[in-house]
Amino acid sequence: MVAVDRWTGAHAQALRFALRMSVRAYAAYLGVAVRTVSKWERFGASTHPRGVSQEVLDVALARCDDDTRARFAVAVAARTGAPLIPVPSGDLDHEDWVDDIERAATALGGQNFAFAAALLQRWTAGPDPHHLDERGLYLYARSTTLLGDLRRDQGLVSGPLSAAHTYTIARSVYAQLGLARRVAQLDLALTVTTEMSGLLDTAARRYEHLSGDERLTNRDRARALLWVGTSLSKNGDHANAMQIMGAAAREFDRLGEADDWSVTQQKLALAARGAGDLTAALRHLSIARDTANLAAPLQRVRLDTAHSHILLTDPATADEGHRLLARAEKVAAAYGMSHQLRSIARLQQATDPGDPQ
Repeated sequence: MVAVDRWTGAHAQALRFALRMSVRAYAAYLGVAVRTVSKWERFGASTHPRGVSQEVLDVALARCDDDTRARFAVAVAARTGAPLIPVPSGDLDHEDWVDDIERAATALGGQNFAFAAALLQRWTAGPDPHHLDERGLYLYARSTTLLGDLRRDQGLVSGPLSAAHTYTIARSVYAQLGLARRVAQLDLALTVTTEMSGLLDTAARRYEHLSGDERLTNRDRARALLWVGTSLSKNGDHANAMQIMGAAAREFDRLGEADDWSVTQQKLALAARGAGDLTAALRHLSIARDTANLAAPLQRVRLDTAHSHILLTDPATADEGHRLLARAEKVAAAYGMSHQLRSIARLQQATDPGDPQ
């Protein structure tokens, strides 16, 4: 339960944003004057609503559902710098925990990193894993894995707050529980962070091993195969990369994994571009764009970056390539995708007309 000891204007504004109301609608909902709400928001943390208004705000917060409370916690942290209150070990409710995991996964799919982090850190920052029962340990590992996914999508791949560190914690818990398939999935996730760190040969070897690992599902083995090709393509071996990616695409088609198949088309486009076949590159890219989940900002950034990479190869289409790259950069910056921003910056530098190379 989220609680406020003493409301400030900043807290009141955070509640309005969590409720997704205009100033006028919020004032009517609370039963106060519009000018009162405007004053709270103008003075922020330096003003405190009067006693009756404190009680009105308490009641309004108490009426909120769990999603609204989670949004409120994120908004308060953003406006006041106050840390989110973790769930104490003694107050654990497994069903609430499962609900928050599902909400966090949905938020992560839309790159709503702040909301997802707030939900996950409520559960990972509070309980001591040494004092959890088996069910609690499993949920702790799931939460930690999602937190690793979040940090990977943000481009945090090394250091104590990185995806690699977080994945390692989750892997150790799954190993303690004897869940071999989950351990193998974390091995795959850790290899992704190895690739993102630039250790392409090491990543390719690990992917190749995992592509035949019987602990993994067919889908995860196909993903490992795709990433073998990705690593080879990044290392300049485009011909072999395309063969391996083609095999992964056929497996995704057989399994009916449409999203993975679409991602493979995008990666095939970049490999074809590296091999100098721009016609094939644009064909694969068109297929990827037609079949991708464009509701996800990360996927839009990846597609625009890949497309611009192809267009920038030809001086006749370079202007369009720079336009798409600028659009990708704007979205990546808005969602805090640091890994994508680094990739875009490298591409901009490599294609800058003033670059001596």
